[in-house]
Amino acid sequence: MKKIVLAVALFSSVLAVNAAEVPMVEKQTCEKAVYPKSSLMNEETGTVMLSVLVGADGNVVDSKVDQSSGSKALDKAAVKIYASCKFKPATKDGKAQQAWAKLEHVWSLS
Repeated sequence: MKKIVLAVALFSSVLAVNAAEVPMVEKQTCEKAVYPKSSLMNEETGTVMLSVLVGADGNVVDSKVDQSSGSKALDKAAVKIYASCKFKPATKDGKAQQAWAKLEHVWSLS
């Protein structure tokens, strides 16, 4: 039996000018990462690079795949996971503001 390994990295990259603090994902609020059945059957792996627009309230406003894993199913599943997350929003001058965050989600079978 293969073990499923999932990894995520949050890159401190924000397109907001002079942001003092970038959005940070609060992992305990995210939907559980579920490996798509079709991807398991086909033994698909890969890394999805995402951009997530986090609103001032910490909710995801928009997201997009910057670099595909090579599997539409894995890309779609990664977008779904982070759409459900609550983030600590970016701040500027002590006030929460909308900003983009870069995320990397690794799908691996080992």
